[in-house]
Amino acid sequence: MAIFWPGAFIFGFPGVMAPYWKDQFQVGQGALGNIMFFVLAAVGTVMFFVGRWQDQVGIRKMITIGSIMTGLDVLFIAYASNISMVYVWAFVMGAASCFIYVPALTTVQKWFPGRRGMVAGMVNLMFGLSAAIFSPVFGYLLSTLDYVTMTVSLGIVALGIGVVAAQFTDVPERFEWADNRAPGQSSVPPLDQELSLTLRHSVRTLSFWCLWLTWALQGAACIAMITLSTSYGMARGYNLESAILVLTAFNLASGFSRLLGGILSDIVGRNFIMSVTFLASGLAYLALPLVGTLVWMAGLAIVIGFAFGTLFSVSAPLTVDCFGIAHFGSIFGLAFTAYGFLAGPLGPSLSGYVLDATGGNYSMVFRYLGSFCLASTVLIRFVRPPARSKLHGS
Repeated sequence: MAIFWPGAFIFGFPGVMAPYWKDQFQVGQGALGNIMFFVLAAVGTVMFFVGRWQDQVGIRKMITIGSIMTGLDVLFIAYASNISMVYVWAFVMGAASCFIYVPALTTVQKWFPGRRGMVAGMVNLMFGLSAAIFSPVFGYLLSTLDYVTMTVSLGIVALGIGVVAAQFTDVPERFEWADNRAPGQSSVPPLDQELSLTLRHSVRTLSFWCLWLTWALQGAACIAMITLSTSYGMARGYNLESAILVLTAFNLASGFSRLLGGILSDIVGRNFIMSVTFLASGLAYLALPLVGTLVWMAGLAIVIGFAFGTLFSVSAPLTVDCFGIAHFGSIFGLAFTAYGFLAGPLGPSLSGYVLDATGGNYSMVFRYLGSFCLASTVLIRFVRPPARSKLHGS
């Protein structure tokens, strides 16, 4: 419940509000694409530090801080008077999500070491599915309430629920009974501790940099759909209420695939499920300019959303598989900087400026985003655990 609200506001709110902000602040598509750039810039800046801070501050306090930031940030956007204030909102929301996301992933990886893919998928399910649930709600509220009333109400609800939910989160080590569990049920198996790489050793491996590039390219391709989906539907002649269906389909797939992809990764392998979904998303992007009906657009958005959810849910347990749990927060946070610093400029921002420069040529945008997905299909195959002897040596 704590991760629900940042997910709704990051993955759903900008897509629904983009046409409103465009008219209200008289800006182009490129300026709107920068909204996601600031979200991701915050993620790239803050995620690594959150991974290090959580060991000193504690999981519960970190998630509480993130929930407070989320609620107050929504109250702030209620009184935005220009696009720069929207950028501030986006940056703070991205930072707030880090204070919840990394601690949440860390604690579930420790509670359920035998099913890391599944539980990472459950956290990511809420993170992504929330936008699918609330995108239509945002659209309905915007059409029935005035902008200030809508955002103030949402901010209060997000603040209250997030802070309460945060009080029920923590790692197993914080509970005395965790040390008395049956054999095989320990929070961190001895093998994981033995095979854990430090951050310094992790960045010397090919696996880390292939994972880093995957986050940059696949992350850029998928995150761009948040701002492109609704505008593309409207460019093909549909009204806002109908075009939101494309965004909703994307977010539904992004949400449910986070659980399904996590479970499948425990069964068929993490690299395999990621490469298959990345390939499918690349082909979907190449096919998007060729379809004209809303149903087909929504269907292809589902394929891209499925890859996005899989990227999120499977990357965390893949990181643990490769580098161990002991320094997971720092290593995953550093890998996430690719998503934060490169995915935004390469995805939403660049696509927006290309559309402005070409008079709305979506075909060009979809082709280069599709090529990112195809490159990620290859890169993720090289993300493998280092040799056991190398881990012992670290």
